[in-house]
Amino acid sequence: MRTTQRIVSFLPSATEMVCALGLGEQLVGITHECDYPSEVAGKPVVVRNVLPIETMTQPEIDAAVAQRIREGLSLYQVDEKLLVELAPDLILTQNLCQVCAPSGNEVGKL
Repeated sequence: MRTTQRIVSFLPSATEMVCALGLGEQLVGITHECDYPSEVAGKPVVVRNVLPIETMTQPEIDAAVAQRIREGLSLYQVDEKLLVELAPDLILTQNLCQVCAPSGNEVGKL
């Protein structure tokens, strides 16, 4: 039986808290936006943007975000295959803002 909890974070702030609590070694997956603290560099990325915002203008981003929200689509994509491979005991997410971070609805029934 496994005694160490495996944690995946869908939020940069949750990633920081996990590490601040001294649980960085238990963090097995992060988002594309998690870049602090430096100990998370190289961890598997399980969440990415669906929009290529690096190549879009602000008006294009605004229009694309508004359209996806109107259509009930997420702004994030979860690599479900990787998530299954990582086998987390705990996924840290939020359910306040569909634009800020994944809410967990992006994960199908695994």
